[in-house]
Amino acid sequence: MDYTDRLRRLAINDDRLAEDLDEVVDGPGRLDPKSLALARIAALVSIGGAEPSFGAQVDAAISAGSTAAQIVDVLVGVIPVVGLPRVVAAAPKIALALGHDVDVDVFGDQPSR
Repeated sequence: MDYTDRLRRLAINDDRLAEDLDEVVDGPGRLDPKSLALARIAALVSIGGAEPSFGAQVDAAISAGSTAAQIVDVLVGVIPVVGLPRVVAAAPKIALALGHDVDVDVFGDQPSR
């Protein structure tokens, strides 16, 4: 199915949309798993996603070849679109997903409370 058919299905909320999910990745002209995972991280930032969702998508991105720096670049890249407050709210969730202790700041000092 080409993109115009898929777009039409989306526009009319076609019941067969679930069938399309498997075709989004790795078909001819489709997104590679890394790009899809990074796009999903950006989407989670925009909606204020839950910590487990960030964990799953960060794991998917890393498994697909993304680096932690690229994931952080996604955060910075969406600031003009979603706003700084959304990115600030997502940053600790992504830090945890990347294995960083958010109770310790970048310099290794305990945060002031």
